[in-house]
Amino acid sequence: MKRKKTEKRSYSLTVEIAGIIIGLVLGTVALCWFLNTALLGQYYETKKVTTLLDGFEMIDMVSAENGFASSEFEVAFENFCANGNITVMIINSDLTIVRSSVSDTYRMLMEFQDILFGKEQERTTVLKASGEYVIQRRTDERLKSEYLVLSGTLSNGNLILMRSALESIRESAKISNRFLLYVGSGVAVLGILLTVFITKRITTPLLELTEISKRMADLDFDAKYTSRQSHHNEIDELGSHMNELSNTLERTISELKSANNGLMMDIEKKTQVDEMRKDFLSNVSHELKTPLALIQGYAEGLKECINDEEESRNFYCEVIMDEADKMNSMVKKLLTLNQLEFGNETVQMERFNLTELIQGVVDAAEILLTQQGIQLSFTEPADVYVWADEFKVEEIVTNYLSNAIHHAADEKKIVISYEREETRVRVCVFNTGKQIPEEDLDNIWIKFYKVDKARTREYGGSGIGLSIVKAIVDSFHQECGVINRADGVEFYFTLDTGN
Repeated sequence: MKRKKTEKRSYSLTVEIAGIIIGLVLGTVALCWFLNTALLGQYYETKKVTTLLDGFEMIDMVSAENGFASSEFEVAFENFCANGNITVMIINSDLTIVRSSVSDTYRMLMEFQDILFGKEQERTTVLKASGEYVIQRRTDERLKSEYLVLSGTLSNGNLILMRSALESIRESAKISNRFLLYVGSGVAVLGILLTVFITKRITTPLLELTEISKRMADLDFDAKYTSRQSHHNEIDELGSHMNELSNTLERTISELKSANNGLMMDIEKKTQVDEMRKDFLSNVSHELKTPLALIQGYAEGLKECINDEEESRNFYCEVIMDEADKMNSMVKKLLTLNQLEFGNETVQMERFNLTELIQGVVDAAEILLTQQGIQLSFTEPADVYVWADEFKVEEIVTNYLSNAIHHAADEKKIVISYEREETRVRVCVFNTGKQIPEEDLDNIWIKFYKVDKARTREYGGSGIGLSIVKAIVDSFHQECGVINRADGVEFYFTLDTGN
């Protein structure tokens, strides 16, 4: 039983990175707010207890040395009370005030007495205690306020009371949380903007590389990555390697196509060699018979001086030279065709601009077109790249165009056009004029076959050009053909675009 392939949902990398960064920012702010709310008061209280103990030890040390009257103690005492927001009162055993940081000593004495005589113990919580001091958290029921209170006995026997309000801690926590809320909101908005900006810089080249990889998968090797930054990072390195990979793949595919064509031709070659030799000898002997007979006849006429006029002799010589030239041209074409059919000619597969090639052939034939009064149309604006042997494709186009020029009639128009298919392009060469008889359509590709022998001989045709076209197209493993149109004839061939 086949398992069903589950599709993975795709998410934008920008959204993922933005979500992670924004989540981290908001999470950090929320964690700070929670810790501030839950632990700041306790931390502040612990630090304040430590401060009270430090103050007690400082005052106890001074009391042991009877240094309350010194100026150094005066400064240290005022700094301790002012910086720590702590109220301090020192009294002797008969409740006489020795030292106080506040002018309202009466209320401090009342609180001291309350501590000493143990009233309203339900409003106090002992935080720390020893033989010399006790630190409590006390609640003022009237003001609904909490205080940290240290009461103890100094080394000289004096009593000491220290007090610090805890309400400021809660107020500080509220202010801190409000500040965190404002800062966190601002940081979140800034984080979103920065995240979008940063992730765009990261994902834009990645998206470009993704598009390039898709085009490479379709065998389009013109796509190349170009860095837009002054400095190179890991993405630029990846882009450079993809460019190298593209070049290597293009070169490798070209070599593989060439090797594949060579292999297929080698396989077919063995079965065709004998038959091709027989056909070649038979056709050559047949085609050379007429020009040889003409050359022999006119040469004998010259030898026997049938006509002593110079004009006649020149005519005899021209006929001989013309027939010899036709034989020379035919022999060259036969050799080319023979090499193609035997597979002796290497097919070099490469990628090139077909539009540029056709335009070159058209430009080369411009003088002949003008002389014949033929109007040629080739208005293909786009470049089309194909995989083939460039020189052999040029020979196909040249043969088709030459054939069209020689047979153009009526309006004397030639139209070259493309028909794009999925992975191929079809090149069409149309000329106005007389149609080819239906019974001859399949035979025109055969060596030495001529639909109109008189017309073919008139312009020097040998009946080999279309056979060469067929052999070249077969070596590409592509198609060629001919179609009768309403006002003329259209020849075509196909090439692989690799897309």
